Amino acid sequence: MPKEGHYINRSGWLRAAVLGANDGIVSMASLLVGVTSAGMGPGNILLTGLAGLTAGAFSMAAGEYVSVSTQSDVEAADLERERVALAEDPDYELSELAEGLENRGVTSDLALEVAAQMTDHDALGAHAREELGMFGLAGQANPALAAGASALAFAVGGGLPLLGAALAPAGFTWGGIAGVAVLALALLGACSAKLG
Repeated sequence: MPKEGHYINRSGWLRAAVLGANDGIVSMASLLVGVTSAGMGPGNILLTGLAGLTAGAFSMAAGEYVSVSTQSDVEAADLERERVALAEDPDYELSELAEGLENRGVTSDLALEVAAQMTDHDALGAHAREELGMFGLAGQANPALAAGASALAFAVGGGLPLLGAALAPAGFTWGGIAGVAVLALALLGACSAKLG
């Protein structure tokens, strides 16, 4: 295990969570300001907010799941194409791998030697890294984890303006929603910068 503790390992769920929280804050604040401006009473504002929160969380989860599943399917299809190419024309694939190493500054003879060693060790993994830019085989992106992170983040982010609406004194609902939303967006930016 590398002692540096690289941050790239959290990029999948962090991206989904930041997007979900940001969308939750902005969407819910907009919805709540709209219904508040229309003159709805406090009970109806909260009910509308809960409905928006539920719909938004499910929508974010479904969208993220489909998006990440599609990415995983594309990765798996590319790996399968590479697996077939390695079986059908291993000499061409070896020269292609060596050429890629040469393009990165390795001398021709050494590139062929390194490509042969990489092929002997893990041909598919070598081609996945060098040709496709995949560090690890397909399936690293977890659709269920991304969907859960996105839905939870939307609910937490969207819950903050809803909390602002619930706690604002009578006549200041709009201001409570806007104030909490601005503060929540600032905190989200700070947290995502720290985690990233």
